[in-house]
Amino acid sequence: MELTTFFDLLWDDFTSIAPAAASIRSSLAARGESVSNDHVAFRTFDRGPIRLERLEPLLLGLGYERFAPYAFEKKRLKAFGYVHPDPSAPRVFLSELETQCFSGFLRDIVDRLVAQVSLRQTETPAVFWSGRPWDPVSRSEYERLADESEYAAWVAALGLHANHFTVSVNELSEELRSIEAVLAWVESLGFGINESGGRVKGSPELLLEQGSTLADEVEVPFEDGARKVPAGYCEFALRHRDAQARLYPGFVPQSADRIFESTDRR
Repeated sequence: MELTTFFDLLWDDFTSIAPAAASIRSSLAARGESVSNDHVAFRTFDRGPIRLERLEPLLLGLGYERFAPYAFEKKRLKAFGYVHPDPSAPRVFLSELETQCFSGFLRDIVDRLVAQVSLRQTETPAVFWSGRPWDPVSRSEYERLADESEYAAWVAALGLHANHFTVSVNELSEELRSIEAVLAWVESLGFGINESGGRVKGSPELLLEQGSTLADEVEVPFEDGARKVPAGYCEFALRHRDAQARLYPGFVPQSADRIFESTDRR
């Protein structure tokens, strides 16, 4: 599959759970801005056919290379960043929940869900926009999962989608070439901002600054009726150059930890 096709199909699916991202992108384009995708991120469980080691080969097959490992001790996540030889290709961030760190209840629910996923469903990149590949959980199960891990509840309810696309602030006009300027403009359009850890995560000294909207709430079917839950959101990233004048290619775990909270229940 060509990268352009991959990201076009991914975007079409993503906007079904993040309509605000489509609106922000359209509004930027209407200003005459150059809208470039810095990176896209995925969430999964460390069990069954959807664990990271099973999904990673699909990215490698698209030409990506593993860049660096990341650990999130508080949220019990491990992740890898991926870069492509084509510098215009968005970076990819793939994380998974370390389920062994949680209760038997959470592990039992996850095992029940992933048992419904066949190996065949994970053989092509289409798995990244396949949505929920298992029967719905109940609303009470969702709440109990979220009390332990908002991340677990998100994956259980929504399945496999991109959870955010990221606007490259480096490519915007001078007027919007700071995270705070972009966030202020986005807020003026009526969208909520993730304030966890401050509006701007990171710093020039860390070579990466980030900010994000709060996730759109979309209606999701549950075993005992539909309800709205936080789904996808839009991130903004500004990368800085290191002492060798190289644009920083990676991610900052302490900032990403707060960005994850864009999908927490409100």
